[in-house]
Amino acid sequence: MNLTLGNKIVLVGNGAVGSSYSYALLNQGICDDLIIVDLNEEKAKGDVMDLNHGIAYAPTAMKISYGSFEDCKDAALVVICAGAAQKPGETRLDLVNKNIHIFKSIVNRIMDSGFNGIFIVATNPVDILSYATWKFSGLPKERVIGSGTVLDSARFKYLLGEEFDTAAVSVHGYIIGEHGDSQLPVWSSANIAGTPISNRLSDERKEEIAFHVRDAAYEVINAKGATYYGIAMGLVRITKAILRNENVVLPVGTLLEGEYGYHDVYIGIPAVIDRSGVKSIVELTLTDEEKSKLAKSVQTLKDIQDSNKFI
Repeated sequence: MNLTLGNKIVLVGNGAVGSSYSYALLNQGICDDLIIVDLNEEKAKGDVMDLNHGIAYAPTAMKISYGSFEDCKDAALVVICAGAAQKPGETRLDLVNKNIHIFKSIVNRIMDSGFNGIFIVATNPVDILSYATWKFSGLPKERVIGSGTVLDSARFKYLLGEEFDTAAVSVHGYIIGEHGDSQLPVWSSANIAGTPISNRLSDERKEEIAFHVRDAAYEVINAKGATYYGIAMGLVRITKAILRNENVVLPVGTLLEGEYGYHDVYIGIPAVIDRSGVKSIVELTLTDEEKSKLAKSVQTLKDIQDSNKFI
């Protein structure tokens, strides 16, 4: 990657997730230059105007504007939130055929601009579309990052924080695997200040928490039509880790090349994130039961990949 690139971000897709991401970027002062690209030009320009009206109260100055795929040529990051949204009763994997076609066109146009930065993919099914973005772009795997299980892990930490009356930031635990129904909590390493959590909860309670993490999206979608604030915060966390070269561990979607015993699949796994993207993958020590669940999650995604002739 060209490390001389600044911190310009191009957001592709200004729907509920994309606009929430922009708002979170503004509030946290993460970048200097944000370009929004969307087919709905009128709505995107309205959001640009609205966001600009808040700059006077933001922590840092930002340039926010409406643009086109040509603006990707000198971007440090392109964040893709475009695509068909998940509807009530629809799983993330149901979206795959709709969004693969959309992504092929989007990624080709971005790469035609001369883009040489890092992709962050948020659109569902995010694991499949991250893999597709990597294939379509031809970029090294470390520069195509999916949101993976960053939101699922945040939900996990939140619920455990509530359970033990502890701030979520002090809870250390991961959801790994598919960002979807086959995901799994890694109870064996979940802890608060180094104190294991697993032996403080009954098996029944652990199942309840895992259920609430897994089905949280369905609950939110049924209540208000879509999830966007939580994932926007997760995307900004990944963005910050990259642009500020943090070397922090986050559970993102990245390509496995032998880690955990698997190859050629994008999946949510803890990874070290720095200015180059995914610096390295962290291999957690899993129990036999966790290994079995991860195997099923990997197979779920591999089956979708292998059956889609477009990738």
